[in-house]
Amino acid sequence: MTQSLQDQTVVVLGGSAGIGLATAKAAAAEGAAVIVTGRDHTRLEAAAKEIGAAGHAAFDSTDTERLREFFWTLDEPVDHVLVSGGGPFYAPLAGMDTAAAADHVAGHLRLYLEMAKLAATSVRPGGAVLFIGGTGGRRPAVGLSVVALLTAGMPALTRNLALELAPVRVNLIAPGFVDTPLSASLLGDGLDARREELREKLPIRRVVAAEDVAAVAVHLMVNTALTGATFDVDGGQQLI
Repeated sequence: MTQSLQDQTVVVLGGSAGIGLATAKAAAAEGAAVIVTGRDHTRLEAAAKEIGAAGHAAFDSTDTERLREFFWTLDEPVDHVLVSGGGPFYAPLAGMDTAAAADHVAGHLRLYLEMAKLAATSVRPGGAVLFIGGTGGRRPAVGLSVVALLTAGMPALTRNLALELAPVRVNLIAPGFVDTPLSASLLGDGLDARREELREKLPIRRVVAAEDVAAVAVHLMVNTALTGATFDVDGGQQLI
């Protein structure tokens, strides 16, 4: 049993911004050697410098060939992998591009399953694979059909993968609204109003930050008793 990331290696897929970047920083602060990936080469290089990363690689993690190549070229197995989620797919059924919706779901599923297969040989026993999901699709609403599908499916997938990959551990982190650049891009001019609403209504009386999610991610890496579970980080959003 370990309670430290000292001298361990952490890979963050999607580590150039938001939750991924916050997790990379938190892991590095705990003594881990951190390797980050991201699609935007310039932004990734800046993030790697800020973190003091042990390495970085620019590619789209949904490109399975590049994902395999990345892990196959690492010198040795790593201790933990965080798979930071991409943006959600919002669309009411009446105006939905069903081909785009199917591609979105397939891309996420392919990434999760491919990462799981790679983890069998690329993650050390007792290490962790962490997926980032969400809580937003748990309540039905117009426009959330695709989000709801993934929200409901990810905990079940996590439980099954935890059995198939044992003793590598698999857990899912499910945030609610998190104040990140992705949230800003989705809400646009409505961002400040949403922040104020959450500060007023959430039981914690503040907005959840990427660092809050990162703290849970680091805990799931070091606590070797945790696997097959979903951990909500929403500031009590589901209670209101």
